[in-house]
Amino acid sequence: MELYRIGELAKMSGISQRTIDYYTNIGLIQPAMRTESKYRYYDNETLERLQRIEALKRDKYTLEEIRQRMQDWDRMPRENQMAGKLAELEAHLRQVEMDIHELDPLVRNLKPKQARQVFKFLKPQTAACIEALLLLIGNGSPF
Repeated sequence: MELYRIGELAKMSGISQRTIDYYTNIGLIQPAMRTESKYRYYDNETLERLQRIEALKRDKYTLEEIRQRMQDWDRMPRENQMAGKLAELEAHLRQVEMDIHELDPLVRNLKPKQARQVFKFLKPQTAACIEALLLLIGNGSPF
């Protein structure tokens, strides 16, 4: 098991040491171990947990709602956790599909120069995903 000090965890997660310390103090995350000199060490599971917390924050959950979801998640067997995550992903994909349906008429009415201007700000991966989703839902490619 690989262990990380708070600075290493902060660098790997993109979350400040202060935030990690706060999450530890309020019980959202826990160190995998503490040394006799009170250093806290975190593991890969904590890194994954931080990523889940940040994803929930992006979805506008409060810290209290996040705490409750994380507690529910912790009580679930591993198989149920995966099934729950897949269900969340499926719901997210449905939302993306609805967004694409909403944007499709706008994109189709763009003149080629306007479309190039809009799409030049997209990452290539994002443009490829949009194109693939449009093909999957039967609307063809906007590019």
